[in-house]
Amino acid sequence: MASRRNTGPSAGVYPIDTGTCAIIRDDDGAGWLVEVNGVQSSHIDPDDPRRLDFEYMRWMVAVIESRHARDEALRVLHLGAGACSLPRYLIDAFPRSRHVAVDVDAALAELIREQFDLPRAPVLRVRVGDARAVTESLTDDSRDVVIRDVFAGAVTPPHLTTVEFTAEVHRVLRPNGLYLVNCADTRDLAHARAQTATVADRFANVAIIADPAMLKGRRYGNVIIAGSDGPMESTPALVKQLLAGAVPAGIRAAGQAAEFARAAAPLTDATAGVDGR
Repeated sequence: MASRRNTGPSAGVYPIDTGTCAIIRDDDGAGWLVEVNGVQSSHIDPDDPRRLDFEYMRWMVAVIESRHARDEALRVLHLGAGACSLPRYLIDAFPRSRHVAVDVDAALAELIREQFDLPRAPVLRVRVGDARAVTESLTDDSRDVVIRDVFAGAVTPPHLTTVEFTAEVHRVLRPNGLYLVNCADTRDLAHARAQTATVADRFANVAIIADPAMLKGRRYGNVIIAGSDGPMESTPALVKQLLAGAVPAGIRAAGQAAEFARAAAPLTDATAGVDGR
C-alpha cells in the first residue's frame, strides 16, 4: 500500500479548461470526491489506492483481476483520467504495470497532479488530448487493457462510441486484450444495447456487468461492457467478487450478452453524427 501523505488536498472549487472542478472531503475524513462541472467524476483516498467508492470501478477491476496474474507487466490505457482512481488501484495491485491516462482538460490534469500524490512516469503518464486522437496515434498491439470512461457531463462524446473508434481500440490491443467500457444509461437501456452491439461488432466475445435492477429497466446507472477476442467467461470467482460489493452486480456473457443487444444496431460515425469522419 502507498505510504501516508504528510499534506493533503485542499477542498474548494477550481477553474479548469472545461469549467470548474470541486474537490470535496468525504464525511469519513479520509477520502475526497471530485466533481467536474457539478457531476461526480472520481473518488480518491490518498492513503489507500485500493479504496474504490464507485461500484462500476470495482466491477472493472474484478474483470481485470480475473484475467491477469499479479506479477504481469500489464500495459493499460485509460481513456478518461479523472482523479486516476483506477490507475492508482491497478498500480498497487499489479506492481509491474504501466499506465497512460488521457484527459482532454489540461488544467484538470494539472490540478489533480497538484492535489493528489499520483505515481509518476513511467509508472503513470497523464497525457492531455482527445481520447480518440490519442488512441489513433498509438502503435498496434501495444496495450493489454483499454478502459473507456469518458464523459462530457453525463454523456460520452459520440465519437468515442462508434464502430470506427472501437476498431482503433481493437488495433491497439494485443491479441486477447481486454476493452472495458463504462456506459451510463437510463431505464430503457437503448444506449447500452447499442454500445454492446458496437463492441460485439469488433470483438469476438462480449460480456455485460451491471446491477440486476439496472438490466431489468428499474433504474438508471452504469453498465460495464467488456470485449475481447479471448475467452470472456463468468467464472465462479468473478461472479463471487461481483456479488461482494455494496451494490452486487450480475454478469451476462456469451449468448446472454448477444441477446441483450439483439435488436440494436452498432453505432457508426455516420449514425452517431460524428462530423468530419
